[in-house]
Amino acid sequence: MSLEDGTRDTAMESELSDSSPQETQDIAEIYARCNMSVIEPENYEEASKYTAWKKAMEAEMEIIKKNETWELVNRPMEKPVIGVKWVYKTKLNLDGSIQKHKARLVVKGYAQKHGIDFNETFALIARLDTIRTLIALAAQKGWKLYQLDVKSAFLNGVLKEEVYVDQPDGFVIEHSEDKVCKLKKALYSLKQAPRAWYEEINSYLIDCGYVKSSSEATLYCKTKENFGTLIVSIYVDDIVYTRSNEELIAYFKSEMMRSQKKYALTLLSKFGLKQCKPVSTPLVASEKLCKADGSDPAYENEYR
Repeated sequence: MSLEDGTRDTAMESELSDSSPQETQDIAEIYARCNMSVIEPENYEEASKYTAWKKAMEAEMEIIKKNETWELVNRPMEKPVIGVKWVYKTKLNLDGSIQKHKARLVVKGYAQKHGIDFNETFALIARLDTIRTLIALAAQKGWKLYQLDVKSAFLNGVLKEEVYVDQPDGFVIEHSEDKVCKLKKALYSLKQAPRAWYEEINSYLIDCGYVKSSSEATLYCKTKENFGTLIVSIYVDDIVYTRSNEELIAYFKSEMMRSQKKYALTLLSKFGLKQCKPVSTPLVASEKLCKADGSDPAYENEYR
């Protein structure tokens, strides 16, 4: 080390030792500001200290309320009451900045006992052989494969069993602390949730004229005269389908869109957009886009 370097280091150490102590800061805030790491709350007590997480929980409760997921009743004496908990997830942008905070209310499904809280578990998963056969058939026939993702699928399943859960932390109704929630629809992690969703989609497809495979409960076929065959496979909340005729794809999409009409109208009403005029492309019609518009070049790593 040169004398100049040593002098510089000594001066720096002196400056640091003479400086006044810095104010302490929350490590989570420092990490979030530096985009180094994201620390998510472990429980409600931690999350309730931050405005962003409180808003996320309020948004989740608003959805549950609009979905009429439960009703408040007196605590039953002959039925067990299952606990619930909050699960927190931070969604990030491509550059590592925070996009939004997501809070999800889940049932403590691990506390459910077989024969008491549920009779059987059900996994809505197509066998790997079925998926391979479907892909092989599409490749052999030159058909295209399509995929649909059903948003919040498990929350749309209507329960037939009596299931009671505790009121969630932070949202216990005043003067009704002893009451519990009787579920009308499923919540995430509930043992009955996959079957409730399957019964909903199964009854819908059967009503639309689809025939369920005798050896694969997640595979459905429909033959339309003068059009050909449409094959549909369900994998949890995804739907994979292929066809022998392009018109069948349009037909299937229109069927699924009709099933989503009520949900879409509910969303429009929620955000006060029910009276708005529909447009095919939600952009300014007169806007002209060009490659060279005078702006700085975009950093391509952020938009891959």
